[in-house]
Amino acid sequence: MNEYDLVVVGSGPAGRRAAIQAAKLDKKVLVIEKGSRVGGVSVHTGTIPSKTMRETALNLSGWRERGFYGRSYRVKQEISADDLRRRLLITLDHEVEVLEHQFARNRVTHIRGKATFLTSDTMEIDKDDGEVVVVRGKSILLAVGTRPFRPDYMPFNGTTVIDSDELLELKKLPRSMVVIGAGVIGIEYATIFSALDTAVTLIDPKPTMLDFIDKEIVEDFTYQLRDRNMKLLLGQKADKVEHTPEGKVMLTLDSGRTLTTEMVLFAAGRMGATDTLNLAAAGLTADSRGRLSVNPETFETSVPGIFAAGDVIGFPSLASTSMEQGRIAARVAVGAIGMEPQKYFPYGIYAVPEISTCGLTEEEMKERGIAYECGIARFRETSRGHIMGLDTGLLKLIFSLKTRRLLGVHIVGEGATELVHIGQAVLNLKGTVEYFVENTFNYPTLAEAYKIAGLDAWNRMGDIKKDKGAV
Repeated sequence: MNEYDLVVVGSGPAGRRAAIQAAKLDKKVLVIEKGSRVGGVSVHTGTIPSKTMRETALNLSGWRERGFYGRSYRVKQEISADDLRRRLLITLDHEVEVLEHQFARNRVTHIRGKATFLTSDTMEIDKDDGEVVVVRGKSILLAVGTRPFRPDYMPFNGTTVIDSDELLELKKLPRSMVVIGAGVIGIEYATIFSALDTAVTLIDPKPTMLDFIDKEIVEDFTYQLRDRNMKLLLGQKADKVEHTPEGKVMLTLDSGRTLTTEMVLFAAGRMGATDTLNLAAAGLTADSRGRLSVNPETFETSVPGIFAAGDVIGFPSLASTSMEQGRIAARVAVGAIGMEPQKYFPYGIYAVPEISTCGLTEEEMKERGIAYECGIARFRETSRGHIMGLDTGLLKLIFSLKTRRLLGVHIVGEGATELVHIGQAVLNLKGTVEYFVENTFNYPTLAEAYKIAGLDAWNRMGDIKKDKGAV
């Protein structure tokens, strides 16, 4: 039997970061990947494909230049599904090459096949070539990710009623689309296709969306979507979805309204990919959505020696946080000193426009009874915003009145997922409003919005430096 210090199941962000971390600590590491290529959901159907599709759509549609040249402006008049897929394939090949090189450079063993538990420390691998291998790990990390939730009542057919994985295999771009699910994935794809001038309708049973995001940011985002004619049917549920004789799809909502569209994208949740692991043999049990519970500091499950990280443990289900979870889990698993993750991490939503946030929202400040002040900057107030033709975009900073510390940064608009890291650094380093007032930012940049927002708050907070103790 082959024995390893760490056996990692899955090669997505959590799995690959864990494997490389353990290998750098001179441990013997095995990665098991059931897909045809390494990379997991993140590389092949999730993070990288959706962001590549977004970038391609914005470039070919001329979206970023429409502030100057009008809404009818397009770089390429006829954009096809092949146009989107061409760039996607190039990007995926590059990502896989980089990952394979990282594994080779760090002496990480990689086996393609399906893994199942025999005992809590032993796994059987059914390899692609038909060979069966049994391996034992001193520790095992489950980083198997998720797959789209596909309820039985939805008539999926891979062409007109699809999930988010099947979206990447489109043969042609639809003229109209209904997206069911106003979560992060649904909103990202809905806004991407809206930027391609597809008529998009977004449906969700909840009356609100993105409830974990600062309400003012969501309101600004919602206004931008409606301003470009996206239909938001929140608080409504699709009771019936059926195909018409003309090859379209008709939806009947619980409100009595009916919709006819060329395509339906069902993006209402995902399932942990744990059903094939034979968890019972290891003494593990997943919840109704296939997710595993872990210690939030060590990422160890209820079974000693078995860890889990990434989307399979639930929120926040980000590639960035999954990488850190995998790295921390690997260190604990092989007996190295564990490192507590930073309290505040950035959350990025790659919609059109982008949203990114870090720290406390205004609603959370009120719930905790923290006296606060906000500073607002609009991208159109910056010279760089004028140069780029931006008439939308908002940056919001939230400060404690007692300590003057930054406690929240929230952005909607172009480059939000890049800009947020300035606020993240100041927040985690316990910086105050004075940093933004006294610091010099490159000019012209969108980052200058931080100074504008800082001054906006500082003008109301006053110039007296108060006690800088804990909030």
